[in-house]
Amino acid sequence: MPVRPTATPALILASATLAATALTACGGGSGSDPDTVRVSFKQSTDNNIKVLDTFLTDVKKEFEAKYPDKKVEFVPIKAPDSEYYTKLQQMLRSPRTAPDLVYEDTFLINSDITSGYLKPLDPYLADWPDWNQFVDTAKAAARGQDGRTYGVPDGTDTRGLWYDKGVFAKAGLPADWQPKTWDDVLDAARTIKEKVPGVIPLNVYTGKPAGEAATMQGFQMLLYGTGDGTSDPLYDEASKKWIAGGQGFRDALAFVETVYGEKLGPEVSDALDPNFGTRVRGELLPRGKLGIDLDGSWLPQDWLEGSGHEWPEWSEKLGLAAMPTQHGQAPGRVSMSGGWTWAIPAKAANPDLAFDFVKTMQTKENAQKWYVANSGIAVREDVANDPAYADAQPGIRFFTELVGSTHYRPAYPAYPKVSTAIQEAMEGVTTGDVSVEDAARGYDETLREVTDGQVIEK
Repeated sequence: MPVRPTATPALILASATLAATALTACGGGSGSDPDTVRVSFKQSTDNNIKVLDTFLTDVKKEFEAKYPDKKVEFVPIKAPDSEYYTKLQQMLRSPRTAPDLVYEDTFLINSDITSGYLKPLDPYLADWPDWNQFVDTAKAAARGQDGRTYGVPDGTDTRGLWYDKGVFAKAGLPADWQPKTWDDVLDAARTIKEKVPGVIPLNVYTGKPAGEAATMQGFQMLLYGTGDGTSDPLYDEASKKWIAGGQGFRDALAFVETVYGEKLGPEVSDALDPNFGTRVRGELLPRGKLGIDLDGSWLPQDWLEGSGHEWPEWSEKLGLAAMPTQHGQAPGRVSMSGGWTWAIPAKAANPDLAFDFVKTMQTKENAQKWYVANSGIAVREDVANDPAYADAQPGIRFFTELVGSTHYRPAYPAYPKVSTAIQEAMEGVTTGDVSVEDAARGYDETLREVTDGQVIEK
């Protein structure tokens, strides 16, 4: 699923009233019926996109057939992304409102773990043979700093470069474009700008309005391609400290500055529109108005039959390339991964029943159905090795292969604030109001504040 924007403190405060309203609408708490499992998830605000609703409805039928005396009740939260996080956390605080099972973004799961909102799942996982099929990196994404696991991942995602073959043909660029360095990407964008007027050469998400998409699809896809690739450039696991912005951080900001300073990207006003990602998927790419898009594996979800934005020709019109490292240094390419997990609230009334629902939802057959329907990337080895999965949709094989070069965010409790600081630095160089050096210094100052000084200075 698409990476969700950061829920800033201001948005959380502004959403408090809405959250209270949502809780009232949810009705009684999870303890109202010991034979009913209540499942809460984010329902798309786009009425045409009902992929998760459809999947869960099918699992509900299977579960209730398997357990005839049990029922499944859905508690969907239909809200913009930041409001979903706020409403979910409000629900988790009380036994009266806590569901039995919740959909947690790996981006925020550690914040909820630290707040005591979630139940460790290790006793359940120890008795569930299928857990051995999940890849280690995905397991780690739902692991707390205490070493215990708090969620079952339902897939992951990777990121790369989407490019329009028609635009490339007009620009005289190769149909099978595979850039080796950042300069290769920028040179292709410059060629498109020169030879194909009316087309945005390159999209790199940026700034606070884009939220986590800017941090992850944009900045971290650059930052993790700097250096020698042997260590995390944001967080040092050994010392449990965050890393101040060094040369790689500045080089990543400089790339963003170049994209917008040379007008290789969208207009700044468009780039800073919080709905720009929707325009990219639903308008710019399908209409041939964007040359190169640094984006995620999930894009085809918007183009499948029944989505409301059908584009059956996308696999013929678009090419795929891995994002290269800065200078082509090993491993030669970069990707970032996120994803969502199913977690059981600490105050859930029916945790055992909730895990039975998870096991039904995460059989090999159901997991494979979900990965394909959601344009997701398998985190179960048995699914990833199944030819039926790899061939189910164009692009799946490409994005699954990127898992070998992927990185996960250091999604510890301070990460949301660190992410916001990155977005602020990006926005400054995007608008041209702040130099790369000043933006990096500002980031370092904010980093010290939001991590209580737990920083390794560069």
